[in-house]
Amino acid sequence: MSDTLGFSIGDVVTNEDIGTTFKCANMGGMRRSHSTNTLVIISDFTKALYDDKWCDDELHYTGMGKSGDQSINYAQNKTLAESNSNGIEVHLFEVIISSQYIYRGQVYLIAEPYQEIQPDVDGTNRKAWIFPLKLRKGYSFLDNVTLQKYRQTKQNEAKKLSDIELKKRAQQTGSNKMSQRKVSSLTYIRNEYVAEYTKRRAQGICQLCTKPAPFVDTGGKPYLENHHIQWLSEGGSDTIDNTVALCPNCHRKMHMLNLHSDRVLLEKIIGC
Repeated sequence: MSDTLGFSIGDVVTNEDIGTTFKCANMGGMRRSHSTNTLVIISDFTKALYDDKWCDDELHYTGMGKSGDQSINYAQNKTLAESNSNGIEVHLFEVIISSQYIYRGQVYLIAEPYQEIQPDVDGTNRKAWIFPLKLRKGYSFLDNVTLQKYRQTKQNEAKKLSDIELKKRAQQTGSNKMSQRKVSSLTYIRNEYVAEYTKRRAQGICQLCTKPAPFVDTGGKPYLENHHIQWLSEGGSDTIDNTVALCPNCHRKMHMLNLHSDRVLLEKIIGC
């Protein structure tokens, strides 16, 4: 499937290739080119600052501005906000693995931009502008190998953080809007900071039966599984206030029975 300017959808290119082809700057997440009348946007999932999310076939893309509240009228935020009427083509690239830019094709706004609370570069909560976008052609499938590499990278990052840093990151990045991608089937991309913090908080004890983890993993850590009290499939949030660590037996019990009394107990334990 071909698109304009020589790239085909799904091509994996370099940052230099993007600059050469679109005649735009080689830095930043939003790159305007007057000579090609385009706006290149980069959705880089390897960086912790911007919290872009796919919701099935919609990309909720975070605007420009690293510090303080973002402005809808600032630089390329304004360009993207007016892109359905200003005649500028918007081209999307994704980075799932560092330095590998996947060309997804042209996108367009499907709804008005909205604001969401996200941390800025200093870790302070601020108002960020979110742009709901959709591909003009096709669907943004993610291959399973790339997804697994991405998950492993995020898991490794989470494990390196101190308890205090991990809790702060989990609180800042936990979200009521769950990221979804189609791989071979629809999958939820869970927040690894939330997952790691939840397990540490349990300190090796199942939060339902209160028994020690049944075994330790290959890294010598007690084996517990993360469980969302309100299921993600039913609109539950991927936050530390909705996530507990359970032994495999209790985890299976929750998914088989999901008893009201157990849910109430777990909510009480984590202070909901």
